[in-house]
Amino acid sequence: MEKRSLGRTNIHISRIGLGCMGMSDFYTTNLSTNQSVQTIHRALELGINFFDTADMYGPFTNEELLGQALKGKRGQAIIATKFGIVRDPNDPTKRGINGKASYVRSSCESSLKRLGIETIDLYYQHRVDPTTPIEETVGALADLVKEGKIRAIGLSEASVETVRRAYKVHPISALQTEYSLWTRDPEEGVLDVCRELGITFVAYSPLGRGFLTGQIRRFEDLAEDDYRRHSPRFQGENFKKNLDLVKLIESIAKTKNCSASQLALAWVTAKDKNIVAIPGTKQVKYLEENAASANVQLSPQDIAEIDRIAPKGAASGPRYPNAMMSSVNR
Repeated sequence: MEKRSLGRTNIHISRIGLGCMGMSDFYTTNLSTNQSVQTIHRALELGINFFDTADMYGPFTNEELLGQALKGKRGQAIIATKFGIVRDPNDPTKRGINGKASYVRSSCESSLKRLGIETIDLYYQHRVDPTTPIEETVGALADLVKEGKIRAIGLSEASVETVRRAYKVHPISALQTEYSLWTRDPEEGVLDVCRELGITFVAYSPLGRGFLTGQIRRFEDLAEDDYRRHSPRFQGENFKKNLDLVKLIESIAKTKNCSASQLALAWVTAKDKNIVAIPGTKQVKYLEENAASANVQLSPQDIAEIDRIAPKGAASGPRYPNAMMSSVNR
């Protein structure tokens, strides 16, 4: 598995990482801890060393799961977690955003305990807090770096302007934002600023929340408690149009002797050497399929052809409901 530099640090992360969110939350409550732990261990065997979690996944239980799975294997893993999205303990569907310095510190201390580690390799602000200057938030993160509690600082769903302001306070090593064949927003300046400042771009939902795998053919394929049932791209006419996009991707994949998933991941990580992808799964078979995408070779001509067939804006519907869209790219 190819390793890529994390920003301008001496940390190296696998080109394909593992997003752990779905092991604890959002997609279905029918979850198996043993299955998830087996998947994490298999990821290590495949050369995947980059694991992504957050305090709000569960909430809190996903960090505990990852910490449990990596116990005794800490030296093999680069652990990324996040703070900033605050879920109501009485109603987890309600959430706020907090980037205040005191909250940054308390969140870090809590994550360290849940993960069972002494240092977080990459600590992200999960969403930018519009009520707190980014300088205050990053200043608090910089203090944690000095204290050895975190190794590198990341942002998630931050705008170009916010990234620049943050970088003036302390080098930013990673920017995590949704990016895939059906979400091309980062191409409007974010990828450019990452390249300019030497920031690793971490693509989450690189498989379009599973839609680009071709495994979802009907709305009814989604479990009753799957949050994607409320996602605009999985609704009505949007679903039908996006299914047509998947069929086009599958047709290209056949010419490369790979699956639609592997083509989609290869496309994301071939866009630039500073991009890594963190597809999420809790099943070993899908993990192995995702990892093998690193072996799919795409030439500049291949990428141009894929972009022609599945251009920016090809997906139908916004990527989040309106209330959630207001918290991204700010």
